[in-house]
Amino acid sequence: MEEKLNNIKREIETKINEADSLQKIEEIRVEAFGKKSLLANISKEMGSLSVEEKPKVGKMVNEVRQALEAMFQAKKMELEEKALELAMKSSKKYDMTLPINGETGSLHPITMVQRELEDIFKSMGFTVEDGSEVETEYNNFEAVNVPKYHPARDMQDTYWLENGELLKTQTSAAQNKIMKKYGAPLKAIFPGRCFRNEELDASHENTFFQLEGMMIDEDISVANLIYFMKNMLSEVFKKDLEVRLRPGFFPFVEPGFELDVSCMYCGGKGCKVCKQGGWIELCPCGLIHPKVLEMGGIDPEKYTGFAFGLGLSRLAMMKYGINDLRILNSGDLRYLKQLGNK
Repeated sequence: MEEKLNNIKREIETKINEADSLQKIEEIRVEAFGKKSLLANISKEMGSLSVEEKPKVGKMVNEVRQALEAMFQAKKMELEEKALELAMKSSKKYDMTLPINGETGSLHPITMVQRELEDIFKSMGFTVEDGSEVETEYNNFEAVNVPKYHPARDMQDTYWLENGELLKTQTSAAQNKIMKKYGAPLKAIFPGRCFRNEELDASHENTFFQLEGMMIDEDISVANLIYFMKNMLSEVFKKDLEVRLRPGFFPFVEPGFELDVSCMYCGGKGCKVCKQGGWIELCPCGLIHPKVLEMGGIDPEKYTGFAFGLGLSRLAMMKYGINDLRILNSGDLRYLKQLGNK
């Protein structure tokens, strides 16, 4: 039986090597593995073997089958490549004089702003990290000092999933994982898409983009925070902007601030974008709360740090003169083509 199997294998291998077309290789495959093939006949003959011989012959049949299948696959790939090469050679050459449609795609305004910010922060020594869009309740809330039943949760109308997880409401959800990943010191930014069940208007969407960042080291203060924020904004807008810091409450920082920028649409006079206030909230920030550092595995007695969150959607609005946030998610190519050329 062993000699018979080896003869069958050599016979089929010779046919595979001599095959010169995909059609021919398929015919050989059917001949080798079909119901009336030599291998199929041997499988039938195994019924007459003794109990001791059956496992040994069965193993040999499987080994021969696997070796031949590998040969078929390799030969098929070889013939496919030759067929493609032949088709390319026989096809007509490209006529360089033909008119070309000059329209090309462009990056989305939010993508352009995100990449620009990533380059700015990388030049200042920050790493760029990714965050999950589906998060655990712990990472999204508890790890950033928002325990169950905390009033701050009411500010974020959350999309909950059936398995108990959620669509992240803030990029802060990545803080704990990044602190545990790198320890201290660290400098990192982590852009991402966030979700909240917001009522849509000119400056609010249920799907929006943020960029969070944090720096942790010894003796970090508010002065370091202001320095990095001012450098970043001057690079993005290519000019000095009127900004203000005012106290703000965020459970994961202490003290917390709101960094506002004078409204570019009305010059601070008041409009629908700034809700008649003359200022646009751009960058909530502050020094990282000691509890958040501790939950991230960092000693709050030795290290301090700052964290900030940028609204990429709002930043794109300001940079490209968009007066309605809903345009960015509309898919309206009339707007996006204009912005892509700026």
